[in-house]
Amino acid sequence: MADEAVPGGALNPKGNAPRKHNKMTKVKNKAAANIQITAEQLLREAQERQLEEVAPTPRQNLVDPEEIAEFRMKQRTHFEDAIRKNRGLVGNWIKYAAWEDKNQEYARARSVYERALDVEYRNVTLWLKYAEMEMKQKQVNHARNIWDRAVTIMPRVNTFWQKYTYMEEILGNVVNARQIFERWMQWHPDEQAWQAYINFEFRYQEFDKVRAIYERFVLTHGDVKHWLKYARFEQMQGEIVNARAIFERACEYFGEDSMDPDLYHAFAKFEEGCKEHDRARAIYQLALSKIPKARAEKLFNAFAQYEKKYGDRSRVEGVIVNKRKYMYEEEVKANPTNYDSWFDYIRLSEEAVHEEGGSVDATRDVYERAIANTPPSQTDKNLWRRYIYLWINYAVFEELVAKDAARAREVYKAALRVIPHKEFTFAKVWLLFAKFEIRQKDVKAARKVLGTALGKCPTEKLFKGYIELELSLREFENCRRLYDKYLQFNPANCQTWSKYAELEAVLGDVERARAIYELAVNQPLLDMPEVLWKAYIDFETEINEFENARELYERLLKKTSHVKVWISYADFEASVEHEDTVAQTRHVYETGEKEVKRGGDKAQRLLLLEAWKEFEEDFGTVDTVKRVAAKMPRRVRRRREIFADDGTSEGWEEYHDYVYPDEEAAGPNYKLLNVAKMWKLKQAQAAGGSADGAAVAASEAPSSTLAAAAPAAEAGESFIAAEAFAGAKPGYAFKAGSQGLGYYRDT
Repeated sequence: MADEAVPGGALNPKGNAPRKHNKMTKVKNKAAANIQITAEQLLREAQERQLEEVAPTPRQNLVDPEEIAEFRMKQRTHFEDAIRKNRGLVGNWIKYAAWEDKNQEYARARSVYERALDVEYRNVTLWLKYAEMEMKQKQVNHARNIWDRAVTIMPRVNTFWQKYTYMEEILGNVVNARQIFERWMQWHPDEQAWQAYINFEFRYQEFDKVRAIYERFVLTHGDVKHWLKYARFEQMQGEIVNARAIFERACEYFGEDSMDPDLYHAFAKFEEGCKEHDRARAIYQLALSKIPKARAEKLFNAFAQYEKKYGDRSRVEGVIVNKRKYMYEEEVKANPTNYDSWFDYIRLSEEAVHEEGGSVDATRDVYERAIANTPPSQTDKNLWRRYIYLWINYAVFEELVAKDAARAREVYKAALRVIPHKEFTFAKVWLLFAKFEIRQKDVKAARKVLGTALGKCPTEKLFKGYIELELSLREFENCRRLYDKYLQFNPANCQTWSKYAELEAVLGDVERARAIYELAVNQPLLDMPEVLWKAYIDFETEINEFENARELYERLLKKTSHVKVWISYADFEASVEHEDTVAQTRHVYETGEKEVKRGGDKAQRLLLLEAWKEFEEDFGTVDTVKRVAAKMPRRVRRRREIFADDGTSEGWEEYHDYVYPDEEAAGPNYKLLNVAKMWKLKQAQAAGGSADGAAVAASEAPSSTLAAAAPAAEAGESFIAAEAFAGAKPGYAFKAGSQGLGYYRDT
């Protein structure tokens, strides 16, 4: 008998019962101690102060049969007690049976397992331990009986079937193993079980049986990967016809509603390997036409690679076009109002039509989908502008590419119905529609379109386009009527008046043109009157009515004294050839110089003098040139203080000023008046800019000056001497006169 280890325990040397601890006293002072310790210190000190060490369990060697029997009895009693306490704990049963097996008490171990199965017959571990014990002891029939009972009670547990078939195959009993697999397959297990059956037959080269199993397998578990495994098996066996038939059956099995890209990709790769390129291309094209684009990206890339390897240039370009179409489809699906993507998509489709590889209906369908996405806002004209160009391109496509004039006309009408004319309109659409009708040789329809446009939403662009159309048709009476309507719509538009008068001048009706110009210049409000006056003067000049032109200049100078008008007037006089041309021109310059000087604009005066000087250099004498040169100003640099809006000073700046000879002749009086004027303005600003700023300035003048001036003013003297301007005084003017600087009575 082998030696056995018996567990034992150390006894309490004194044999006393455990000592009871006294009741813990309450801690009255719960404040934190001065010295704090951590939990790590407590554990370390407890380990160091551990006085009693627990001795390990001693091992006992039993050699006497009676002692062994007694020990076994105690152990069985221990196990039985544990089972009685908790019959449902399977671990106790397994330990009990394993202990009996270890002691070679196989009958007792079987008894324990059978008793355990009576208690918990659905425990998988219990059955596995029971069968493994029998197999380990080479009790094949017992093990077979246990596996039969297990798979009968729990047929859905694949582990039982796997170990059962493995045992039979190890024993070389292939027929029984096949029968067990067939029993297993009747329960329609998962794919792992079917694959195990297939691998079993494959190991024994039973390919017909493998084929039969695959037939049942793909019908039970109809996933794509199982069909592909079946086809790959036939391909490995060299059965190309059978493999193709399997692919075709798989395509029919899934149908068009459940087409899988992986299946068609594998099918196409199979045909490619068989050098059947037409078949492979047809499979790719069929799949890409049926499968949604979001799921077919991998398939599309594979098709592109295939065409690059075996296709010609046109086919490769077709694949690239399809890829771009897919990209545009995704963009417009994400944002239907992304009209830039729609334009790119439409351009791609139209290019395919021009290359005779695309369909007009397909392009038309893209147009219809694009125009169906109207802008969400009725006020965002920029977005509407992009949208309206879709309609315009659609109409042009129908007219020029599809050659369908009736459909193009309907597109124009539909576009005009969509536009919110109460908010805004697009004159371009109306004009393009009218020009389309002209190309269709229907002038009446074109006039009707533009008349409707002017009635609904008149704009300057519509008037101009309609007038250009009538001019091209040489319908001048219609042009006159349109100009009349145009000027009623916007009488302040100088360009319209000018164009109307130019039309009459071209037609030779001078009086009518002159009347139009007269009406125009007498309008109370004009956007660019200088353009209109210039056109009127040019008109009179072109027909050699110089007196009328001269009269127009005089009328214009009564309205404005701008330096450019004077220069233009002088140029006009210089261009008119008569005996007094130079004198008349010089007179215009002299008069203009006086008027501009009176206006006080030094820069404009300089421009006029420069033009006058150039004229004298060309047509005058040395004396006249010197006389004009004597009037030229001197450029000086000066400083002035800058004030903010609130009146605070922001510093000084330098600027260039012009000092004319006549200003320098005024001498100190001019400077003094400027200084007095600036001081008075500054005092008025300091007082808040009120109307009585002068009185406030006078009140803030030096007290000595005011005290001296008050009695003299009361006495009514004609002159009051003053060294500086001390504010306004009723009845007096501050200046430098014959008696010196001071206040003179204003007569």
